[in-house]
Amino acid sequence: MEAVILVGLQGSGKSTFCRERFWGTHLRLNLDMLKTRHRERLLLAVCVETNLRFVVDNTNPTRAERAVYIEAVKRVKMRVVGYVFACPLADCLRRNDRRPEGQRVPHRGVMATAARYEEPALAEGFHELYHVTNDDAGGFVVEEWPLTAGS
Repeated sequence: MEAVILVGLQGSGKSTFCRERFWGTHLRLNLDMLKTRHRERLLLAVCVETNLRFVVDNTNPTRAERAVYIEAVKRVKMRVVGYVFACPLADCLRRNDRRPEGQRVPHRGVMATAARYEEPALAEGFHELYHVTNDDAGGFVVEEWPLTAGS
């Protein structure tokens, strides 16, 4: 079974990518939908208990935030795959501004997420990490994560 963790700023394309890649195969955990961490933890527990594939469609900018999911699945030996969205802050803000009014994140919120960002590493417990960029046609380019000192 598989746990997928998306990492990136608001407006970087995570939810679009999630719809394109995981909609029919993974349960989506998303704080915007669930509204509370308590609900998210309950749904995460169900996924772990039932060995259900899931994708975490949140910003997940810090090691501590990602560790919640990674630690939860260790005991059931789920594979943990991360997709890191490399989208410049200015592009994220522009894309965020094009969202419907009720779905926009205030600019200060996007910038606060960028300020807290910690680059993911395989050492966190990921089995695989991928680097995701947006192409000129509105699609995604997925490449293996470059190995760095923290990997």
